[in-house]
Amino acid sequence: MTETVTPPKEETRTGVEVRLEGLRREYGAVTALDGLDLTIKPGEFIALLGPSGCGKTTALRLLAGLEDADGGRVVVGGKDVTALPTNKRDMGMVFQAYSLFPHMTARQNVAFGLRLRKIGEAERNRRAGEMLELVGLSAQADRYAHQMSGGQQQRVALARALAIRPTVLLLDEPLSALDAKVRANLRDEIRRVQLEVGITTLFVTHDQEEALAVADRVGVMNAGRLEQLGPPTEVYSRPATPFVAEFVGLSNRLPATVTDSQADVLGEKLPVIGSSLSSGSGLALVRPEAVDLIPITEGSDRAGDPLVGPVVAVSFLGAVSRITVDLGQHGTVLAQLPTAQAGAFGAGSLARVTFRPDPVLVVKA
Repeated sequence: MTETVTPPKEETRTGVEVRLEGLRREYGAVTALDGLDLTIKPGEFIALLGPSGCGKTTALRLLAGLEDADGGRVVVGGKDVTALPTNKRDMGMVFQAYSLFPHMTARQNVAFGLRLRKIGEAERNRRAGEMLELVGLSAQADRYAHQMSGGQQQRVALARALAIRPTVLLLDEPLSALDAKVRANLRDEIRRVQLEVGITTLFVTHDQEEALAVADRVGVMNAGRLEQLGPPTEVYSRPATPFVAEFVGLSNRLPATVTDSQADVLGEKLPVIGSSLSSGSGLALVRPEAVDLIPITEGSDRAGDPLVGPVVAVSFLGAVSRITVDLGQHGTVLAQLPTAQAGAFGAGSLARVTFRPDPVLVVKA
């Protein structure tokens, strides 16, 4: 486990505000960004989340100056940098590919950007050493890329991005090439470093777990637009649109009727999220962890109860298990329970579905 290291005081800085104002980007007939507005507060960690082609990487590339916008502007620290080239924007960038120089050691890779900036050798080595210490790689300072694991190489890439003391840190799918355990560890490490350095950060990913785990706020993008921006708990528990509800986490789609800010879902009353249908019939999007199950013994009188049905599948996921119950004409319902409780529900057994009184989003059927 990597030891937490406090960075030198001179490396700690106050982040700058970043504003993307009405950004547009088109590739022929394809609109990658359709008037994107996004403000990142000083020192904030924002994650842009969405499927491939939604515009999240395009937004990052426009901020970095790697592409030109067709409309709108980029403002960093109160300064319009829309027309500035990449090397004048003072951005630190980490991408999916580590892009380390194979003929250089970790220390030399980290110091490379400083050398381009004409920083003296002694200062380069000092700062490279501090950055490697910050990411927990002091012991690997003299190793070459082929002598390090993928996770270690990505830490070197992060140290290199921070060594130039950028105003903004940009992370484009930096963990997707790593295996699951390394990805989770490095995800937490990136967040720790970002908090210690205090740098304004934009993180682009298609992995909802990554986004929800590390970001101050998560922006969910779809077709070049920002559908919702908010704290992870809000985006997950109170999705603003059907797309957000479907993309972030799993949802059951159950028939519902809305009256007086309440949804009647198969006979049970649930509060509705403000962006739901105001009245009438639709579909309630219910999270699996908001579903509970009660075992029903064979021979019980269950006639007419729409919430009783047979268990058709049980999936073991470690600490939790997912159980699918067939409610006949109302479709199937997925419940997520602690594995210790899931043992009461084998395939073919009967269960009654109940709902936790969490607010639900109700959309048109």
